Amino acid sequence: MADLSAFPITSRWPAKNPDILQLYSTPTPNGVKASIMLEEIGLPYEPHFINIGENETWGDEYLSLNPNGKIPAILDPNGPDGKPLALFESGAILLYLAEKSGKLLPADPAGRYETIQWVMWQMGGLGPIFGQLGFFHKFAGKDYEDKRPRDRYVKESARLIRVLETRLKGRDWIMGDEYTIADIAMLGWVRNLIGFYGAGELVNYAELRNVPKWLERGLARPAVERGLNIPAKP
Repeated sequence: MADLSAFPITSRWPAKNPDILQLYSTPTPNGVKASIMLEEIGLPYEPHFINIGENETWGDEYLSLNPNGKIPAILDPNGPDGKPLALFESGAILLYLAEKSGKLLPADPAGRYETIQWVMWQMGGLGPIFGQLGFFHKFAGKDYEDKRPRDRYVKESARLIRVLETRLKGRDWIMGDEYTIADIAMLGWVRNLIGFYGAGELVNYAELRNVPKWLERGLARPAVERGLNIPAKP
C-alpha cells in the first residue's frame, strides 16, 4: 500500500485507497475538467469534495498541495518513476492524464501541439473571460452601477465564442473527428455560460450553429454526464 503521509493534504482528506489517484476538486467549470477526464480514460481514482464556499482551499493542508489555493488538484501515488506526484492547474492535469493513459491527445507531434494550443487558448482566454462575465452578470458585480466592466467582458466573451464557432465549422470536435482534451477543457465553461451564468442572450448564443451542436454532443457522452457531478457534495 502506498504511503502518502508525506503529503499534508491527506491529513485533512484521508485516502481510503492510497494506491489510486486522489482528486481534490469541486464541480466547477475548471474542476470538472479533471473529473470528466478521469471518467473518460477509466483510471481508478478517489474524489474528495473541496468546499470552496467554506474557503477550504485556503487551509494549510490544501495549500501544501496547491500554493495557489484553487481547484482542481491531484495526487498520483503512481507518478513518473513510480514516485507520488502532486499536481495542480487543470490544463496541466489534462496533459498529464492524457500522457499517462495514452488517450485523448493525438500521438503525432503536429496534432499534439495543435490540441495543446486550444487547451492553452481556453485557459488564457475563454475560461477567465467567461468567469469574469459570470461575476459581473450573475454575482456581486451585477450590482455595480458602472456597467463598463460587464460590457467589456460581454464583448470579449461574444468574440471568443465566435472563435470557437469558426473552429467547429465542419468539425464534430475541436480537432475534427477526434474528441480530445481540448473539448474537455471547454465543455464545462460553455455549459456554464448559457446555463448557470444565464448569459446566452448577452453573447447572442442563439445565433450560433456549430457550438450548440458540439455542446450537445459533448454533454451526451456518459463520462461527461458523470464527471459533471464529481466530486459529489457530502
